[in-house]
Formats: sequence, C-alpha cells, structure tokens
Amino acid sequence: MSAALSAVPPVQPSSPVAIAATLAQDFSLTAAEHDKSGEFAAGNFEALFKSGLLGLVTAEKDGGWGEGMETAHAVIAAIAQGDPSTALILAMHYSVHAAVRRGKWPAALAAKVLAANSREPALLNNAQAEPGIGSPAHGGLPETTARIEGEFWVVNGRKSFVTGLPGLKWAIVLAVTTEDVPRLIQLLVPIDAPGIHREKAWEATGMYATASDDLVLEEVKVPLADLVAEQPADEPLRRDEADGYNFFVLLASVYHGVALSARDALLRHLTGHVPASLGAPLSSIPRIQEGLGQIEVLLAANRRLLLSVARDIDAGEKVGTDALAVRHVVIDNAVAVTDLALELGGNRGLRRDYNLERHHRDAITARAHAPQSHMIRTILGRQIIKSVSG
Repeated sequence: MSAALSAVPPVQPSSPVAIAATLAQDFSLTAAEHDKSGEFAAGNFEALFKSGLLGLVTAEKDGGWGEGMETAHAVIAAIAQGDPSTALILAMHYSVHAAVRRGKWPAALAAKVLAANSREPALLNNAQAEPGIGSPAHGGLPETTARIEGEFWVVNGRKSFVTGLPGLKWAIVLAVTTEDVPRLIQLLVPIDAPGIHREKAWEATGMYATASDDLVLEEVKVPLADLVAEQPADEPLRRDEADGYNFFVLLASVYHGVALSARDALLRHLTGHVPASLGAPLSSIPRIQEGLGQIEVLLAANRRLLLSVARDIDAGEKVGTDALAVRHVVIDNAVAVTDLALELGGNRGLRRDYNLERHHRDAITARAHAPQSHMIRTILGRQIIKSVSG
C-alpha cells in the first residue's frame, strides 16, 4: 500500500487514523495468505490492542479514546486497506462498544466487557443468524433456546456466520426462552464456556479470514444476570436506531477500504507496466485514464457520503433511512470499483499476486450482509409510499 495513494489525509502521527494506516501496511503483508488459509489473524488483533485502537469508541472515563463515528469509520476504512477481514471483525467490535458507551447495556455487564477490553484483545460480536432461519432481519423466531435452571440460563442451539469466532471472548447470543410466556433474549456468552464448540462452516468466496463459522451451544450455562436485552417473543426483534446508524456506516467503511485497495493495486500496475509494443506505461492510454477517472468518481462519492453520515451521527442528528441508503450505495460502488479494476488490469489483473481478484471477491461478499440491497430498496419504497398515502 503506497502512502502516495492512501485515502487517509495528512494527520499527526499520534492520531488514531494515522496509527491505523501504519498498522494496515503491516496487515497487508499477510492478508493474501490469510485469505488462502482462512486463518483468523490473531496477530493483527494483538497489534490493534497494543496500539489502543480496540478502545477507540470507548469513553475516555473508561480508558478509551472517546472517538465518534467520523474517526471510527476512517480507522475502519484504513484497516480495510490492509486486511478487510480484520476490519470487518473490528467494525463489529466497535458497533457493540458504541452501544455500551451509550448506556444501552446493564451496568455490570458493561463494566465486565470494558475491563476485559482494557487488559487484553477481548473481542465480542453478536450471534443471531441461524442455519434454519438465516438473519433475524428476515423475521422468525430463533431455534436457539434458553431455559432457566436455578441461577442459570441453559442454552442450546447453533448460530451461523459468527464473524471473527476464533478470536471472540464473548458472543451475544439471541435465543427464545422456554417459559410459558416466551421472551426473546440476548445473553453475553463466554466463548470458552463448557458446552461450546466451533464448527468450520465459512466457505465464502471472499472475506475468508473472518472465519465466520458456526457457534454450537450444548447445555451451556450462563448466569441469569448476564442478560443484555429482553423483549416479548411475539414482537419483531427490537433494533436500536442509533445502533443501526453506527453499524451501517462501519460496515460500508470496510468495503470502501477494499475499493481503495483495489484502486491502489491497479494504479501500481498501470503506472509500472510498460509493454514493449507500447513503449509507455499502460496508464498513458486514454481508455485506461477514463476508466481510472470513473473509479475516482465512485470513490469520491463514497468518501463524501460516509463522512456526511458519520458527522451527522456524531452531532446527534437523526439520520433515519439515509444510513441504509448510504450503505447500499457505498457497497454497490465498491463492487463496481473492483469490477472496473479487474477489467482495466487485463490478464495480469486476474493473477493472485496482483490481488485485484481478491479485492473483487471481498467486495462482492458485502452483498450477503442483511439487510441485503433488495430489502433496503423495499424499505425505502414502502417509506415513500407511506409518506404520500398518509
């Protein structure tokens, strides 16, 4: 990753974005290997912890940086330029910690995760999707159950697509209780608890090093007090509006970083390769220059959109469905950038050692995140119809 091509603006060396950019250069050296093996990049998170970036969105009073979404989204995009799988896991960690910071968690549980995050790489993520029902965004109750026995919840079930599973300290598990009047609950479950095991299931085209495998729970005991959230089971899963804003911006920032990497890799190739028949770099060809210009248009739109929404979030403004719309546009643009990069890169662009095909695979994997683009368009369509029909 060339400093001259970086999307990160000039900043002081001590800034979190500059630290992220430096780490990303190191992460980029092993990203291709992790992509091949699917191995969780534990060393990357050790480095993130030592840098202090795991506490980026944690309040200063709790030992963190106290940064908002403007900085967080820039850090995620910078890390994604080096290793997007690492960036996606980090984005989900930030999303949960942003909710903790806003006081959305019980005080005792918040104190537990904050203390751990300050002494070790204590990653955490939600575990909601399942093989039978997919994402809760599609509706339906989870098949994972929780029954009360004495002072414990006893949990049984299987969760799919648990991003970063090998490196998590906790998973926030969605389950339905077996009570006479069932509740939908979210429990803070330690990954090393007896009865938990990981099953290798993540065989996706891209983002392979996220190791988003299945979490299997068999008679796992969780203290009754470790309840993050609860609601009646006959209501749709409640989503905090601000949590959604944060998540959509952070998620889109990952794939913006992927697109930036594709642009940088392509530019190195086009300015460095001089075919004998041409006698000049490929970048001297007008058609190539026009294609690069199209990529810059898409990247500029993404950069401006993400920055605008992040600043609105930090200002406490209601973002509404704009966060969904921006997530849709940014991801579509990122896919388009990597597709153009493959086209402009020609035969060499398909080589693994040029990384363009890896960036493309990573970008198209974004389309699997719920709610998918067709769902976002449906939500926005229904919203505008409702606004004119009263």
